[in-house]
Amino acid sequence: MTRIKLITFDLDDTLWDNGPTITNAEILTRKWIEKKVGRIEWGNFDDFINLREDLIRKDPSIAWDISKLRKEIFKKKINHLVTSSEAEVIANNAFDMFINKRHEVELYDGVANALKSLSMDYSLGVLTNGNADIYRFEIGKYFDFAISSIEAKDSKPNRPHFDKALQKIDGISFAEMLHIGDHQINDIFAANQLGIKTLWFNNKNTKWVQAFEKPKDFSDWNRLPEIIKELYE
Repeated sequence: MTRIKLITFDLDDTLWDNGPTITNAEILTRKWIEKKVGRIEWGNFDDFINLREDLIRKDPSIAWDISKLRKEIFKKKINHLVTSSEAEVIANNAFDMFINKRHEVELYDGVANALKSLSMDYSLGVLTNGNADIYRFEIGKYFDFAISSIEAKDSKPNRPHFDKALQKIDGISFAEMLHIGDHQINDIFAANQLGIKTLWFNNKNTKWVQAFEKPKDFSDWNRLPEIIKELYE
């Protein structure tokens, strides 16, 4: 078996539970905006999807630039209540608030110790579709690089994240990579298609529903270094 030299990680819902964090950030940001401009009809999830698709048609980069997407949605929701210049300022300030709250995460138990241990034997990288910055956290010191959709100009499960990962570490091949993530398509399918080894983080006892073979999974970060050693060394 080819020895692993690089381990890449998804962030949201892999290193932490992202749902509560995003919900809190969204609620606080919306309240802040409404204090500035008054009551807003935010709509439901279907409304969000329709607005996102409309914005993407006008600016395709929004498909992978979720920070720009959020700012544009803020502006769209308030542009009938304030001037365009005021909407720009409010949207930017609201996003600054959102992104700060978005980084108030609680790591899953064992994440920090596992990363510290793994960083002694492997190069570590981040491959994320989100806009969390790993270097804003204490655990950022364990990573050699981080690639977001902004840098990839695309989103997983498309391959640019993985191609760029190869460029970060000299002499690495896909066969020498292991990717760890929670999403069956964006992480496991995407990596598997390229011949990258995978580990599925499954802490919710989720059923495997893909047509290809289920990879090894784990639910306890405290055991991750041991699991990797057993499987790949």
